[in-house]
Amino acid sequence: MNSQELETVQPQKISALIPARDGSKGIKGKNIRSLAGYPMIAYSIIAAKLCSEIGQVVVSTNSQHYAEISMNYGAEVPFLRPSKYSQDTSEDSDVVLHYLNWCRANLHTIPDLIIYLRPTTPLRDPMELSNAIFKLQNDKGATSLRSAHELSEPPQKMFKLNAEGNWEGFFPDDPRTEYFNLPRQLFPTAYHPNGYIDILKTSVLESGNALFGDQIMAYITPNTVEIDLLEDFEFLEYKIHRCNNHVLTRYLMKNYKPCSK
Repeated sequence: MNSQELETVQPQKISALIPARDGSKGIKGKNIRSLAGYPMIAYSIIAAKLCSEIGQVVVSTNSQHYAEISMNYGAEVPFLRPSKYSQDTSEDSDVVLHYLNWCRANLHTIPDLIIYLRPTTPLRDPMELSNAIFKLQNDKGATSLRSAHELSEPPQKMFKLNAEGNWEGFFPDDPRTEYFNLPRQLFPTAYHPNGYIDILKTSVLESGNALFGDQIMAYITPNTVEIDLLEDFEFLEYKIHRCNNHVLTRYLMKNYKPCSK
C-alpha cells in the first residue's frame, strides 16, 4: 500500500456498538459487575470514547439498569433491545442487525463501520482501536477485521472426551501416530479470536447474510483476558491492581468515583 493510496481514503461514519445483555447464566450481572472498582462495561465505553476515530458509542442492552449505568459513563443507549434478540441463543448478527434497523428507522442513516466491542474483553488500548480502524480503511479488499491473539498450543495438541470417557484428538484423520504428542513447532500457529476489536462494514452486511464476509483481515493483539468465569475476574483484578498503569484504569480513576461492589 503506497502513500498515494492512503491519501485517497474518504472520511467514514464510525460507530462503536457494545452488546450488554442482562441475563448471564454463568456470572450474574457479569457485564456490570465491579472490576477493580468500576462496572466492567465502563472499560469498553471509555476505550471507545478515547478512540478519536469513533463518532458514536452505543450500548445495546435489554436492561434499563444496564442502560443507566452505561449512560453514566458516556455511552448512548437510544433503545432497549427486544427480548427476542436477547436470549442465550441470540447471535451477534441479531444485535447488529437490530441496531442497523433502528438507525434506518430513527436516524435515516447508518454508519459505514461498526466497531464491535464485547464488554467481556475489558482491557483495550484505544491506540490499538485506532490502528485497527486505519488498517481496515486502507485495504479495500477486506470485508471486515477480527482480532485474535496467539495460542501457546495449537488445536492438534488438545483433547476432547469421547463417548467412553477417554481422551481423543480433534483430528482423527491425521495419519501420524499420536500426532498430538508431536512438538508444537510442527503445526501451524493458531490464534484465538478474543473480542478485543471486531470491525464490520455495513456495505458487507447489506449485501448478504454474513457479518464478516469472506476476506476477514487479521489483527493480532497482545494476549488478553476474556471474562467467562469468576476466576477470570479475580485474575484480571489482580493484574489491574498489580500494574495500576493501564490507560483505561488511569482515566477511570481520574474522572469517576469507584462504585460499590
